[in-house]
Amino acid sequence: MTKKTPQKKMTGAEILVQSLVREGVEVVFAYPGGASMPLHQALSHEPSIRTILPRHEQGGGFAAEGYGRITGKVGVCTSTSGPGATNLITPIADAFLDSIPMVAITSQVGNTLIGSSAFQETDVFGMTAPIVKHSYLVTRVEDIPRIIREAFYIARTGRPGPVVIDVPKNFQEVSIVPDFDQPMDLPGYNPELPVPKDELDRVIPLLLNAKRPAIYAGGGVVIADASKQLRELAERLQIPVATTLMGVGCMPETHPLSVRWLGMHGAVYANNTVNEADVVLAVGTRFDDRVTGAVKKFCERATIIHIDLDAAELNKNKRVDYAIRADAKAALTYLNKQLDKLGHPVRKYSVRNRPEWFGIINTWKEKYPLTYEKRKHEIVPQQVVEELYKQLHGKDAIICTGVGQHQMFTGQFYKFEKPRRFSTSGGLGSMGYGLPAAMGAHVAHPELPVVNVDGDGSFLMNVQELGTIHIERMPIKCIILDNQHLGMVVQWEDLKYDSNRANTFLADPHAKYDPTHHTPELIYPNFPTICAGFGVKCERVVEPAELAPAIKRMLASKEAYVLDVMVPHDVHVLPMIPGGMSYRDVVLERIAGDGKGRRASDLGREIPSAL
Repeated sequence: MTKKTPQKKMTGAEILVQSLVREGVEVVFAYPGGASMPLHQALSHEPSIRTILPRHEQGGGFAAEGYGRITGKVGVCTSTSGPGATNLITPIADAFLDSIPMVAITSQVGNTLIGSSAFQETDVFGMTAPIVKHSYLVTRVEDIPRIIREAFYIARTGRPGPVVIDVPKNFQEVSIVPDFDQPMDLPGYNPELPVPKDELDRVIPLLLNAKRPAIYAGGGVVIADASKQLRELAERLQIPVATTLMGVGCMPETHPLSVRWLGMHGAVYANNTVNEADVVLAVGTRFDDRVTGAVKKFCERATIIHIDLDAAELNKNKRVDYAIRADAKAALTYLNKQLDKLGHPVRKYSVRNRPEWFGIINTWKEKYPLTYEKRKHEIVPQQVVEELYKQLHGKDAIICTGVGQHQMFTGQFYKFEKPRRFSTSGGLGSMGYGLPAAMGAHVAHPELPVVNVDGDGSFLMNVQELGTIHIERMPIKCIILDNQHLGMVVQWEDLKYDSNRANTFLADPHAKYDPTHHTPELIYPNFPTICAGFGVKCERVVEPAELAPAIKRMLASKEAYVLDVMVPHDVHVLPMIPGGMSYRDVVLERIAGDGKGRRASDLGREIPSAL
């Protein structure tokens, strides 16, 4: 956005806000304090920016991240100094690990007080250094326009990530005539990459001659807006596609070439397809431990081609045969162009295209589907997600989650057709992400249904954002899979510690709680009461017959709505590959915790191999 440089004086805070306007910022999630008052005064006079007051800085940070994750644009959050800034550290780290474009503007004590242990002084620059793409401490008010311009450019280009700008209070108050036309000064930073045509040409014969090829696609495909190109390549060569959790939606999960997502709680057929392929094309992914398990055994017989924008990710976690640094969209576009020249058009899926390979994969799909057992008088969590998907199927909706079992159930039983429709914390695994992320998602797409599927433990971590949702009139829907426990930790207690409960029960430990009857007076906390205090409608659901009508009422509401769905705590997320083990060691049945359950190694041997 180009505007004529004003000739009048402006305060540093006004300059900062006008710099945001010039970057096209539409919304800022901002919590005020003593050191940031000048900035908030300036924001209050700028009608083109919507300033949303979260009820906690972490909520504001996750909301900005949710906005950036759904749109690909830079999410913006601000805080005051000291504890305000430290409350942003978790969202900043979350954005860093998941490569989300975000600019976090923290206010600092006056520059003459820095280093004196002044009231609410913290070294934000130092504390966030390992978890940002870049950071700034403003030392001259004249530099603010350039710094803002650079920060947004860095955050959104190359491999996206968070940028921190720490602004001393006195620089927000001093007045100067600003220069908004200052050039950026970023020596050594060049995110634009040439297409490595020779390297890509070398791997085309491998893809063409593969007997059991597989594509392993990560969040980098989503970030690069390369989903169309990925699908085209898969259809040209008739290659099955597995995604990571961050890559969910980059290949429609109802497409016959999709094998859904792989990893610790991924589908058996996804893990088998990638691990038993002879050629694996990994695009925009980093071989995370939650995907690979025992990294030495991951794709140990395959020729691996790894395409990634970040040179630091190539041969970092897994040594590969062909490491190609390239933008995912540019690389896939080039491959498609070359394959078209070689006479490989886009084709519809048919098992006849690769009868042996697709025959094996389809056998895995039939024998090891993502499934669960229903109960007569209890609602199991998978049932909730499945019913939500049924009622939203065919509609363009955004699904957010917190972190825990509910997150995995959502990934397993909701089939995503598009990228940027699943907002969840991947790399950092931050509980409390779902509710504020839903705020950011709604602001990004107010025309779409936004549903946060959460756990009772995760929901509580940022429950205060119900206040923001109510005041801002956000019609966000929330489903709490309420099992009165920290479900994922309980599952690990069953697996490793003979079901000994060590601080994983969230209700009153002195009450005689009966999980099969959900005695109302013993359910803790009382979410309907809490929600009522925020002015948000909440309904509790206990019996299976109540579920579908309740979800229908929730989705039909024009206002925010919370469903507190009581579910049993003894349901495990399956399949499950225990940490550090291979896809052959997958657990398919619930571990009883008494030493009598069949363990991973026993169950793993039952899975037939294509090798």
